Amino acid sequence: MEEKEQKNAESSFAPLEITDGDFWRLVKFIQQHYGIDLSKKRQLISGRLSYTIKAKGYASFGPFIDHLLEKQDPNDVELVLNKLTTNYTFFMREQEHFNFFQNTILPEIVKRHQGARTLSIWSAGCASGEEPYTISMYIKDFLGPEAGRWDTRVLATDISQQALAKAKQGKYNLPDTIPPAWKSKFFVPAGAEGQYQVAPVIRDNVIFRTFNLMDPIRFRLKFDVIFCRNVMIYFNQQTKDELVARFCEATEPGGYLLIGHSETMGRNPGYRYLAPATFQKR
Repeated sequence: MEEKEQKNAESSFAPLEITDGDFWRLVKFIQQHYGIDLSKKRQLISGRLSYTIKAKGYASFGPFIDHLLEKQDPNDVELVLNKLTTNYTFFMREQEHFNFFQNTILPEIVKRHQGARTLSIWSAGCASGEEPYTISMYIKDFLGPEAGRWDTRVLATDISQQALAKAKQGKYNLPDTIPPAWKSKFFVPAGAEGQYQVAPVIRDNVIFRTFNLMDPIRFRLKFDVIFCRNVMIYFNQQTKDELVARFCEATEPGGYLLIGHSETMGRNPGYRYLAPATFQKR
C-alpha cells in the first residue's frame, strides 16, 4: 500500500480503546528504554497505533503490548516509535544556529585544530539526514580549497532505521533556502522532477550510525560540537538533565552544544550560555 493511501486508511479508522493498565505499561517501557515521555499522550497513542495493531492481527492493545514487552523485537519497537514521534526536519532549519556556527564556532574550532586538522562534530537525532548534510556544506564552504586536507566527517545518529535509510539515500526536494551556488556545488539532479541527491563530497563526509541516546556515550573522540535539536522535546526534565550531563562528558573543553530553539535546558554547571539555544563547555 502506498504511504498516502495508508495514511488515508489510518485517518478513517476508528481508534481502539486502551486500558489504564496497558497505557501505563507502554508508557513505562518507552520511557525506560528510549527516554520518550508519553504520559500525557494517551489520545495520540490510541489514534496513531490502533490501525497498525489491527493490521498486525491484534483485536486490542493488550495482546500487542504483551508481545512488544516480551519480545522487544527491534522492528516492532521502531514501528511504535515512528508512529508516536515525528522525524520532521529540513535543510538549514533554525538558520540562526548555522549563522553562529559559520561566524563563531567554525573559525574557533578550525583555529584550535590547525595541527591535527580534525574536527569532531555529532548530529544526535539526525532523522532523515538534512541536518548533518547542512553541517557538512557549511564546513566544506568555510574551508574551501583546504577542505581536502582536513578530516571533517560528521557523526550522524538516530534510533530509527527507517530515518537512517532515507538519510543514507540522500535524495530530497530542495527548499529555496539553499543558496543557488550550493545547490549546483553540493547536489546533483536525481532524475525525478525537482529531486536532487546529495553530492559525494557531502555524502562521504557523514557517518550514519544507529544510536539510542539513553545509552552511555562511548565514542572514540570527544566532540567539538554536538547538535541535538528538537529531540529533547520528547523527554521529561530528569531525562533531559541526564542526557545533557552525558553530552557534557562527551564534549571537548570549550566545545559547543546546540539544542532546539523551542527547547529548554536545566541547570548544568558544565556549560555556559552563549546565544539562544547555544552553549559552550566551560
